[in-house]
Amino acid sequence: PEWRSIDEEEESRSRVGAPLSIMYSDHGLSTVIEKVDEDAAGRKLSKEKREHMLRLKKLDTTSQVNSSEARNLQQAVNILQIYVDKLHLSQPVAERAMLIYRKALKAGLVRGRSIRSIMAAATYAACRIMGTPRDLREFERAFPIVKRKTIAQGYRLLLKHLGLKVPVADPKIYVHKIASKVGLDERTVQEALRILEEAEKRGATVGKDPVGIAAAALYMACQETTQNLTQKDIARAAGVTEVTVRNRFKGLKDILEGTAQEVKQA
Repeated sequence: PEWRSIDEEEESRSRVGAPLSIMYSDHGLSTVIEKVDEDAAGRKLSKEKREHMLRLKKLDTTSQVNSSEARNLQQAVNILQIYVDKLHLSQPVAERAMLIYRKALKAGLVRGRSIRSIMAAATYAACRIMGTPRDLREFERAFPIVKRKTIAQGYRLLLKHLGLKVPVADPKIYVHKIASKVGLDERTVQEALRILEEAEKRGATVGKDPVGIAAAALYMACQETTQNLTQKDIARAAGVTEVTVRNRFKGLKDILEGTAQEVKQA
C-alpha cells in the first residue's frame, strides 16, 4: 500500500515504509526487486549488471515462496482476491478474513482440506463479524467451484475450533438489498421492517435463515401496500426458493395474526 501524506502525522508515516499487512504471507516485510534495467536514480545499467539484478530478482522471488506455508498463504490470498473483487469487500473485511485463515492454518484445520474451502469459510465469517454479511448463494456465484454446502461446513469448523464470536445475522440487513432488486418503494420497505421487528419480539426469526425471513416479510409487506409482486418474484430477487418464501410467510402470518388476536382479547 502507498501512504499519501496530507499532514505532519501522515508525513512521518511515509518515511517508515509501507504499513504491515496481514494480506501478505510475510506480513509485507519482504523486499521487492522491481526494475532490473536501471538504478535508483534512473540511470541505465550495463548488460552485466542487468543480468546480475535479474538473477537476484529470481532468487528474491523464489525465497518468498520456498516454504509450504508461504505457498499455502499465497494461494489463499489469490482466492480471497476473487471474493474481494466479486463481492466488493472492503480492506478491513479482507484483512479479517486473512487473519482467520492464518489462525485456521496454525491450528491445523487446513490439513486434509482444500485451501479454497477454508478461505471461503474464513471470508464468510469475516463478512458476518464485520457487519457486512453476504449470504452463501452470493459466495457460490462469486466462485462456483466452491459450493454453499462446502463453505457452510468450513464455517462450522472455524466456529468450533477457533472460538469466533459471530453476531447473529439480522434479517433486516437483507430487506433493502432484496427490495432494490425488484424496485419496491420505501413505504413497502418500512412495512417489511415493521413486520420483522414484530416477528423478532415474538421469537419468530430465531434459528431461521435471515434471507428467507427477509424475503417473506417483503412479500407480506407487498400485500399490505398492494404491490403486485409474486412469491416467485421475491424469491428470485432473494436467491431462495419459492417454497422457502411460502413457508416463512406462513410462519410470519401465523405469528402476527396470533399477536393481533391477543390484542383484541386484551
